[in-house]
Amino acid sequence: MTDPARIKAPAGLKEMNEDLMAQQRQGTLGFDLPVLTVPGRRSGTPRHTPLTVLERDGQRFVLGGFPAADWIRNVRAAGRGTLTVGDSVEQVRLVELDAAEAKPVLREWPATTPDGVQMMLDAGVVTDTTPDALEAVAGICPVFRLDSE
Repeated sequence: MTDPARIKAPAGLKEMNEDLMAQQRQGTLGFDLPVLTVPGRRSGTPRHTPLTVLERDGQRFVLGGFPAADWIRNVRAAGRGTLTVGDSVEQVRLVELDAAEAKPVLREWPATTPDGVQMMLDAGVVTDTTPDALEAVAGICPVFRLDSE
């Protein structure tokens, strides 16, 4: 298996995300797409990334499914940003979980976003689309808790 920490998002994902955000702006998407906005770590320019948000026990989480993705480095540098869902814009602090805290959240990811987990499998990040396979990337694929500011 390829070293997951070196795996970037698959080709075409950026364009797919941009298309989803354009559809949302035009009102043709059909669902509210959560978009995380954080400043670029070098430029300070706002960077927008659509993400799946998992709600669990009254808390919200996002997964860095491709550990070398730029948005992860930007989040680690900034520690905060905004989460936009529909017309709601919320200031959030992003707290990275340690591996032990991340495991139960990762186990829920296949049921939360099976298509996203399939993309992780196709890219070689995980070995299967099961809860066990997702739990195995704890400490490699970051999980961030979203706290309201």
